[in-house]
Amino acid sequence: MIRTEIYENALFETIKRGATVISPDVRDAFVRAIEKESNEAAKRGLEATLRSMDMSRERENPLCVDTGWPIFYFKVGNRCELEGGFVELENAARRAVAKATKLGYLRATMKHPLTGYDPGNNIGMNIPDFTYKFVDGDSIEMSYAAKGGGSECFGGTRHRIVAFADGIKGIEKFVIDSFVASARAGAVCPPSVLGIGIGGTANVAANLAKEAACLRTVGSRHPDPMFAKIEEDLYRALNSLGIGILGAGGNTSVLAVNVEYAYTHIAGIACATSTNCMVARRASTKIDANEKVTEMQSPMWFGDR
Repeated sequence: MIRTEIYENALFETIKRGATVISPDVRDAFVRAIEKESNEAAKRGLEATLRSMDMSRERENPLCVDTGWPIFYFKVGNRCELEGGFVELENAARRAVAKATKLGYLRATMKHPLTGYDPGNNIGMNIPDFTYKFVDGDSIEMSYAAKGGGSECFGGTRHRIVAFADGIKGIEKFVIDSFVASARAGAVCPPSVLGIGIGGTANVAANLAKEAACLRTVGSRHPDPMFAKIEEDLYRALNSLGIGILGAGGNTSVLAVNVEYAYTHIAGIACATSTNCMVARRASTKIDANEKVTEMQSPMWFGDR
């Protein structure tokens, strides 16, 4: 059985790492973007951002002043035993969020949606958010993703029902129109990691889009060639627009386009986009049944992607 003190400490360290350390795949994508950038102003912007991210790791400072929503994804083995069960796991996550906020790794940004009341610790109704996936085994993998306010609130998440008759072209047009509109709003902080959900109900498509944006590694490809082609076609199309870093122009407008899908009703195809800002903050940790704690390089939410 994995003791509460083990997984609570792991949760805190995962939050801290996600808030202060850029993921290796995202950093590598920045390096590639700098190497191919032909716009000198854009190149300087990318280089300055990369230096800032590296300094955040050295100084253990937040990667961005907007530390986002606290979102947890738990990939749980069917035979995993946790002291206190899942209720205590969620309580431990809340305590870890409050601790990270008190120590300055997170800003207190979560407020009551009507009154604006600020508890000061990022804890409130349905926040933090928890998503579970159950698999074979006896370990637990926990991922923390900080979804930024700009990329979530100001047009970075969009939804539409596309008719079957419009097919892939209709889906791609919706995605391109959505990204252009959100980038024009000036709040999604490109170059972005763009997640796309196709199929299912509206909330299923939106959840898939967010998971694709937050949990897929940059450079991965969908195993289904049809969806991999959509990813590649949209990646090329969006980067051809010249939006660039923070909308100021350049060769790289998206670091990645990640698509996930669900079967849908014949009445139409629910499509959703979820934009993740350039720092794409996340961190993952695995705890084995013997209480061995391992920092993961990738969330592995979608298998090896």
